[in-house]
Amino acid sequence: MLFRMTTMTAAYADQILLWSYEPPYDFYNSDQDEESLRELLENSYYAILDEEDQLYGFCCTGPSAQVPAGIPLGAYEEDLLDFGLGMKPEFTGKGLGKEFLPFVLASIAELHDHKPLRLTVAAFNQRAIRLYTGLGFTKVTSFDNRGTTFITMVQT
Repeated sequence: MLFRMTTMTAAYADQILLWSYEPPYDFYNSDQDEESLRELLENSYYAILDEEDQLYGFCCTGPSAQVPAGIPLGAYEEDLLDFGLGMKPEFTGKGLGKEFLPFVLASIAELHDHKPLRLTVAAFNQRAIRLYTGLGFTKVTSFDNRGTTFITMVQT
């Protein structure tokens, strides 16, 4: 599948805010409010489109990709580029991340001069962790936030 990264627009952001994941992944559902919309539009978020120019997912870089509770715990002390991503719910759990994530990694590497990458993932999300591990990410640390354990991973 061919993907294309583009600037986040209000139309794409509105679609993302409507995405609804099945449990336990509903943890990733967004609030449909002005604050969530501003987060997508005013920070370093990108829309990722498929070959038919349909919204397939998104990614973000920098502080937007960090879980704030990890900052005082030192989870983000090392000078790495944090990134996060999401796929449209209908595409998750089908092995499609094996095409999506390499595209995201290559695009971010181009935009950020191949700076070393770090991601944060909820520990319960074992299917994502398997994907990340398979693409060369290793666990660095973990921390808890409001009853959820998060893991930071770096690309080795």
